[in-house]
Amino acid sequence: MREKLTVRGCPTVVAEEVVSRLEAERLLSEDRFAESYVQARRRRGYGPVRIREELSRRGVDDDTIARWLDAGSRDWLEELRRVRRKKFGASVPGDYRERARQARFLQYRGFPAEQIRQILSNRDHE
Repeated sequence: MREKLTVRGCPTVVAEEVVSRLEAERLLSEDRFAESYVQARRRRGYGPVRIREELSRRGVDDDTIARWLDAGSRDWLEELRRVRRKKFGASVPGDYRERARQARFLQYRGFPAEQIRQILSNRDHE
């Protein structure tokens, strides 16, 4: 919020005062922003790696990100399966080329390489 205000021409001192007042009145909360952002991006099919990067770019501190983004959770594996099925269908790719294409897409979406390997292997039973 501070950055948005200063970029739009608000003096730094005034921006600090406004943000401090909003935080004191509990109208502005980094925790609420992080929680809402994680949920929204997750619903759109993005993974924890990408969401973490986006939150960092928006100035959210690492502790807050960690609180709302449990990247190792089994829930992310289920989300990864859902995103892959939606884009590529239920069957696991049979050849290397298709497996690589799906892996690139899922990495772009922000899912960890280990989880991608797990769901693209024939050993993972959906």
